[in-house]
Amino acid sequence: MIDLSNMSTSELRDLQAKVTVAIKDRGQAEASAAREQILAIAKNVGLSVGDLMGGIKAGKIKAVVPVRFRNKDDASKTWTGRGRQPTWIKEWVESGKSLDDLRV
Repeated sequence: MIDLSNMSTSELRDLQAKVTVAIKDRGQAEASAAREQILAIAKNVGLSVGDLMGGIKAGKIKAVVPVRFRNKDDASKTWTGRGRQPTWIKEWVESGKSLDDLRV
């Protein structure tokens, strides 16, 4: 158990940001695993996603893409490595720092 009484306010805020990110990442991973289990069960009994949805056309199911880069100064800023680079990534690289330093 972490003794919070000996931590500074700054350390507590940093811990809070890390916990928030961890909860979000865990929730996304659990939702993805649940989706995969549901689809596997449906496939085993010969049902489509549309059948499960009661005839409603199901859209494309998006896979959860794991975070590949995290801002060292603000743990809530993340990037999957897909799409346009966020401003904080561009600023990091333009300042002469390596993108690998941000890799999770």
